[in-house]
Order: sequence, then structure tokens, then C-alpha cells
Amino acid sequence: MKFAWFIARRYLTKGRKNSFISIISLVSILGIAIGVAALIIALSLINGFQNDIRDRIVSSSAHVMVTDRFGEGFADFRRLNRELEGEYPQVKAVMPVVYGTVLVKGAAREVAGAVFRGLDLGRTDKEPWLDSLEFGRLPAGDRELLLGREMAMKLNLFAGDSCLVVSPQAALSPLGIMPRFKKFRISGIFRSGLFEFDNGTVIAGLEAAQKLFSLGERVSYLQVNLHDIFDAEKVAAAMRQRLGPRYSVITWKELNQSLYSALKLEKTVLFFTLTLIIVVASLNIIAGLILMVMQKVKDIGILLSYGTSSAQIRHIFFLQGAVIGVLGTVLGLLLGLGFCQLANRTELIKVPAEIYQVSFVPFRIGLLDLAAVVVVSLLISFVATLIPSRRAAAVSVVDAVKYE
Repeated sequence: MKFAWFIARRYLTKGRKNSFISIISLVSILGIAIGVAALIIALSLINGFQNDIRDRIVSSSAHVMVTDRFGEGFADFRRLNRELEGEYPQVKAVMPVVYGTVLVKGAAREVAGAVFRGLDLGRTDKEPWLDSLEFGRLPAGDRELLLGREMAMKLNLFAGDSCLVVSPQAALSPLGIMPRFKKFRISGIFRSGLFEFDNGTVIAGLEAAQKLFSLGERVSYLQVNLHDIFDAEKVAAAMRQRLGPRYSVITWKELNQSLYSALKLEKTVLFFTLTLIIVVASLNIIAGLILMVMQKVKDIGILLSYGTSSAQIRHIFFLQGAVIGVLGTVLGLLLGLGFCQLANRTELIKVPAEIYQVSFVPFRIGLLDLAAVVVVSLLISFVATLIPSRRAAAVSVVDAVKYE
């Protein structure tokens, strides 16, 4: 192996007659480097977008949601709350939630549809963005609420203003059946970082929501938050078996299944598409090594006449291709990782928040993705050396030196 490595290194670095072949080798290294860097950058971009969207969605919704299949809500939610927190060590907190759709009307004529969520705002384990409001404070009493930042801007409302909340639930009046409405004071403005949520959500205390929707002591569902969100499916399966058919248990992945399926498919397609760049670059390895074999026929013949085996000849040209593949992969790794670090510091890719839910896309490098890129690049490079190395090993001593 030392002999094969010595000859392969000499062919790659020395000799005035193989300048054209050296250029092809350089192009091959650059081609593989560009392909590897493009794969790392693209996968990091997809990971950053997917993880950022996931974190924002999960921060404003349940990891696991337990609901009543009959739509009547939970009358005994406190007992069920204690059971879920006590029986499952993966559960971090269980919060009762009242949920319903309403219309919100500001002082002017602007009206917007919204989701009205009633939460136990006195708990210390509530959503973290509720502890750092944009303006104002948390609601106190059943006549105050929080508005999302985007909705407040759309309705031209600020902390301290009043608004009218109209529930589609019917109420009997002297004029007949009419929608239920109630006047609230805006105690604060929140911003979760998720545009759709901030643009269509109203948050109030649990009692205020129960009164608005005439639920009495019932709640709409239980919001279960876990220490590790990736335990959701295992915990949900255990809860379904424990609670029985009356209750529906839904994970955060199931709530956003279409979005995550689309992102996963996009990532897979992108990986295979950009891998073609490395395949094309590997063709340069084949071309360069074949040209080198044609130029070095006499050298190969001399080596064979001195007792060098065909396997050693094959190793020489295999090592040449392997070096090109390794150098290209390492250079591509450095380029890709460096670009991702620079892009994160400068927030390079800014996107409209109203469309993509985030203001800029971070680059997040996954170790498994990085390993997959390296393995695929090296595998393609090594396979590309098989044809030239076999051709070199098949050279006949007689044909190589008969004209000498």
C-alpha cells in the first residue's frame, strides 16, 4: 500500500507532461466541493426553516391535545389534569383551555375574525412569550384580554383601548335570538412570532372564556406539554389506551401533518437533486483518470515488468481518485459550514413574515444530514475510480513496451 500511495501521490503532484490532467483533477475537486457545499447549505436551510416553524407552532399550541369526542368539553378536567401529570413522567404540565371562534370589533368599523382562547394565566408554566408582552400586562378579571400584535395593528387597537367580542353562540333576548357579545378592555399586546397566530388569536383568562361561551365549569380541551416534544407519539399512544374511546388524543405532528409532510418531501427531493452535482463532478474523475491511464501506459508497463502486480496498479489509480474525492469533500464541507455561519450572523435570507411565518430563515446544520452528505460524496467518488483503475490493471506488459 505504501508503494501504491507513493506512485499515486507522484502522479498527482509532479510531472510536466500531465498539466492538462492536473487541470481536470482540479476541476473535479472543485466540482465535488461545490456539490457538497450546495447540499450542506440547502439541507441546513430546510432544517432551519422546518425547525423554526416547528418551534414557533409548538410554543403556541399543545404538544399533545386531549379533547372530548362529543364536543361537550370536560366537566371533570381537574381530576383528569392530576391523572395526566401524575402518571406520565414525560409530561411537563397540563393546562385547561377554553376555545372558540369570535368576531372582534374595534372603536372604528374594522372587524376581524379570531380564535378566543381562555387560559389559566396565573400559572408559572404558561407559554413563555406571555411573560414578555409587547405592551401592557396580563388580563386581570373577566373583562380584560390580550390581542395578538398583528390583529391589534389591523384593528388599530392599543393597550388600554376597548373592543367588542361577538360570539356566534346564540343568546335569547327580547328581540329574539341574537349572538352573544361582550365588551372587553385590552390589557396588553402579545407577540408569539407566528404571524397567523398573532393575526387571529385573542387570549383571556379561563373564567372570562367560560362565561363568554356559557361553559360553566367546563373547558374545551387539555393542553399537554412535554419535556421532550419528540416523546409526543409515545405518550399519546399510552394516553389513548388509558383514557379509552371517549377522549381524542392528538399530537403536534398530527395537528400540522400537511405542513411537515410537505417540508419532509421537499428536503428529500432537494437532497437527490443536488446529489446529481456530485455525480457530474465524479465524471470528471473518470475522464481524468482514463486520460492519465492512456498517458501512463508505458509507465504501467515498466512497473509490471519489474514485478508490480495488477492489484497494485489498480490501487495506484484508485488512490488518485480517492484523494480527489476526499479533497473535494473536505473543501465542500468547509465552504458549506462557513457559508451557513456567515448567513446566520448576517440574517442573509429574509422572507415576508405574512407568508412564511418567520422574518428570516436560519441555517441549522444537522449532524445526520452532514454525515449523509459526506458518505454519499465519498461513495460516489470511490465508485467513479473503479472503471479507470480496472482499465489500468488490464494493461498488457507486451503492448505497453513493444514500441520502446
